[in-house]
Amino acid sequence: MASSWTGNRVRLRAVEPDDWTAFARFADDDGPRVGRLDLPRSAESYRAWAKEQAVAECDDDRFRLAVEATATGELVGTVGSHRTGPRSGWFEFDITIGASHRHKGYATEAVVLLRFMFAEQRYHKCLAAVLAHNEASLALFRGLGFTEEGRLREHVFFAGQHHDLVMMGMLVNEFDRRHTMSEP
Repeated sequence: MASSWTGNRVRLRAVEPDDWTAFARFADDDGPRVGRLDLPRSAESYRAWAKEQAVAECDDDRFRLAVEATATGELVGTVGSHRTGPRSGWFEFDITIGASHRHKGYATEAVVLLRFMFAEQRYHKCLAAVLAHNEASLALFRGLGFTEEGRLREHVFFAGQHHDLVMMGMLVNEFDRRHTMSEP
């Protein structure tokens, strides 16, 4: 790895205002795949969101980073920590890779963010919430070393029906055994 935030396939970096077009494209790509019907968003709303992210402070270890392909410099997704329980030592992690960039190993290299949260920020546990029918994401998290900890039955409503939400978790020692926290 060239740096703590760069792997063989991806570099994690701050969101830049010009990234809005890629995020709008990711949202358009994902709509039909997940079967969810959302209201259309304007280009201006994506511009404003990206600009806000570009200057956002890291609030209580909640942040969003862009995932960029090292080979092309193209934005391929996003990764972040969006909920935290600092007193108990847990954080919730999510990753989104654009439809045309999936199955290329980009998501697997997102463990750089986990290494930061476990080794530098001293969190004890990482959580991920995955829709039960999303087999690809469940396989990704299992492959990263997450364990299914529970299922919230019919917890999420979209596309006219309720869906189960699978809660996945990984402890710091499980991460270290699998990914080695001391890597640069």
